[in-house]
Amino acid sequence: MCVTLAGPSGCGKSLLLRAIADLDLHQGEAFLDEEPQSKTPPPRWRSQVGLLPAESHWWAQNVGEHIASVQSETLEMLGFSETCLTWDVARLSSGERQRLALARLLAGRPRVLLLDEPSANLDQENTQRVERLLGSYLRETGAAALWVSHDPGQRERMADSGFLIRNRQLEPESWK
Repeated sequence: MCVTLAGPSGCGKSLLLRAIADLDLHQGEAFLDEEPQSKTPPPRWRSQVGLLPAESHWWAQNVGEHIASVQSETLEMLGFSETCLTWDVARLSSGERQRLALARLLAGRPRVLLLDEPSANLDQENTQRVERLLGSYLRETGAAALWVSHDPGQRERMADSGFLIRNRQLEPESWK
């Protein structure tokens, strides 16, 4: 299942994803298979609920140091060969960083994906690659996704349902 979320900049979309990922303090509660986040050890929660931020973080010099067990099929679907694992992070474009951060996230096989504009820095061809990979991952694993996107076409293509944030309220998106 894929649910999309849209709204104006600054309305809290990223903050919501970070709260669900258990990265920021919050007063709400999230559940995974009826297990509350507050009763789940943070490392266990974070291994099951994976966040792809709008700007990925890279802490080592080499791409391969960031991705322990990525499948070559995943890299190929994103337009890379395994040689990309030898690249210096400093040489990556923002779009390459984002696609490789997605590969890194999926290598952990999370049950829930929190996607903060995963294709914002990508051209049309690479956006299609990301959409195909994520659609395939969701179908094959039965994982769920909460996908933030400003692109109405993408929300319609990818989502089972969608919501808009307006005036600090969630409203169903009516394109489905």
